[in-house]
Amino acid sequence: MSAPEKNEQILQTHASLILAVVQTIHNPELKQHLDQVLQQSAENGWQALVNVINKILAGNRDQALINGLDEEDAIIVDSILRGLQDPETLPKTEQTGDATQAAPMFARLIDEARRGNHNSLSILGSMAEQMSKAGGDMASLSAVLKDMIDGERDVDKLCTRMGPQGESLITQILSELAKLDLH
Repeated sequence: MSAPEKNEQILQTHASLILAVVQTIHNPELKQHLDQVLQQSAENGWQALVNVINKILAGNRDQALINGLDEEDAIIVDSILRGLQDPETLPKTEQTGDATQAAPMFARLIDEARRGNHNSLSILGSMAEQMSKAGGDMASLSAVLKDMIDGERDVDKLCTRMGPQGESLITQILSELAKLDLH
């Protein structure tokens, strides 16, 4: 695999994290949910990356933040820093297939909105608006968010207009919601 292909694969694998960091910087209301993702990342051995992301969240935009990181972490941090300067450089959400990062965040927001948390409902509304503009599976997901908030859990009903990546994300969200329902 060539270096550009490898870099692109890394960016697509971690697109949801990259986008979540940039979105949180622009919308601090998302910080609580990003903190949960970062905590999980740290627990999974990504502490060096989490430390640098926290510096970025605190306002540090120095390219030297990359120094000392492994190749994968450096590519992620570089993408975040470039994305803050030029959003056009960010990986596209409709190309991401990493439901493992996005699903827990969506599930928590849906669960909180279902329980009457207006802030979570507002965040989901903003996200749905952005996703509907993205088209494809993201637009289809935005169309079923309200159904999930209202309690719909039938995967066939929720995935009627989804491609394979969208179906995977919906399935992951439903799995995460089931875990939340047990608590």
